[in-house]
Amino acid sequence: MTYEEFLDEITTLLTELYDLEDEAAIKIVVDAQAADYFVTHDDKEELRTFAQAKVEAAALYQAKQNKNQTQRKQQLRQVQKKKAL
Repeated sequence: MTYEEFLDEITTLLTELYDLEDEAAIKIVVDAQAADYFVTHDDKEELRTFAQAKVEAAALYQAKQNKNQTQRKQQLRQVQKKKAL
């Protein structure tokens, strides 16, 4: 599949597997692309498969979940510090 089809497949999988809205799934893929996450996939056609798209969708979703959890913890610490003062 083409590079664009591969990214579309990942976006579709994010919406189907993780019940994300289209806009949220697109943002995850665009942010990953902006961070050069897909450079290897662009260069190597053999990495642009349906199976690999599923792997990448899972990895991107998990990374997003981890980032959200870290942000929540940081916000909680800030609130606790303010209460201690």
